[in-house]
Amino acid sequence: MSIPGGSDPSGPGAGNPGPRQPGPAGSHRPAWIVTLGRRRWIAALLALVLVVAAGIAVFSLNRAGQEAQPAATQTQSPSPTPTPTPTPTPSETPPPAPAPPPPPAPIPDLPAAPMNILVIGSDTRDVPAREAAAHTAATGEPQDQRADTLMVVHVPADRRSLYLISINRDNWVDIPGFGSAKINAALQYGGIDMQTATVQQLLGITIDHTLMLDFGGFKILVDGLGGIDVNVPIPFQSTIDTEHVFSAGVNHLDGQAALEFSRERHAFTDGDLQRVRDQQIMLRAILGRLTAGGALNDVNAVRSLVDFASCCLTVDRGFDPLQAAMLAYSLRNLDVNAIGTMTLPTLGSGFVAGQSVLFPDYGGIAAVGAALREGRIADFAKP
Repeated sequence: MSIPGGSDPSGPGAGNPGPRQPGPAGSHRPAWIVTLGRRRWIAALLALVLVVAAGIAVFSLNRAGQEAQPAATQTQSPSPTPTPTPTPTPSETPPPAPAPPPPPAPIPDLPAAPMNILVIGSDTRDVPAREAAAHTAATGEPQDQRADTLMVVHVPADRRSLYLISINRDNWVDIPGFGSAKINAALQYGGIDMQTATVQQLLGITIDHTLMLDFGGFKILVDGLGGIDVNVPIPFQSTIDTEHVFSAGVNHLDGQAALEFSRERHAFTDGDLQRVRDQQIMLRAILGRLTAGGALNDVNAVRSLVDFASCCLTVDRGFDPLQAAMLAYSLRNLDVNAIGTMTLPTLGSGFVAGQSVLFPDYGGIAAVGAALREGRIADFAKP
């Protein structure tokens, strides 16, 4: 066996001096000299044995140290990895499962009192309705947006039904602080505050909260609901955007198609009047989608809905997320089939200052306002 760094013990001269060689001719070494030479040879042999033994010890220690190191630090090729011995299953009891999360915080109930909510659909395109309204509120400067949809939603105290009172956008009315104009122009000149004040004055009622949505926000909300099923009463092809074709009966609409359905008027013989009816159908369908399967009974679902809608809705200053959640939750027992609808009466159309307008029926409107105040709106708004 070769020893690294040492001599080969099996080689010549390592432990066998070979046959003695005679000295020079005629020489004769004394016995003590011969004895001394042998002693030196024996000492040298012992020294060699000690060196070899030390080398073996060092080599063995180095090898043991290498085998004790992790495989990644060894300088020699690792031996094949032995098959791991299966780890026995611990006998102790596994730790208990984590405690379930606490239940969601309850949503407070609204006071048992009727509410009037104004819903505005803004026709703004270049600037989001929320930004346009904020600019008008901060500066008083008009913005290029008008109310494409105006609807008072009356919520009775029992929250089991709703009443939708549509206001045609071409009604020629007095706008507080501005003068006579089409009612939808109040949004342009004074934002949601002026639009709300105009409706309150026209009907003689108090608006508790105002919600505004623009075209882009409407599409986002409908798509977020996974589309909406709408019962189309009159088949038609849209004259705007994608020119979607609507067949009679139930149509499943995405956000873009739902917007075209709600905006169309040129495809109908009675124009804006049918558009108002279609907007009522759309809102009824959305309410039906939101209440389907008792969804509003789930507190988490209600909070998620409010969080999702907050991206797109502009609301009055007093309508915070908690108030919105309280309102949505209060409608958990709503019967969609009991939703009544109507449109404020008019005396016909005409022209004022070159504009095509509708003249309000102030007597009929006063009767509707009184019914709202006295809880008799079911006499006018029918399912």
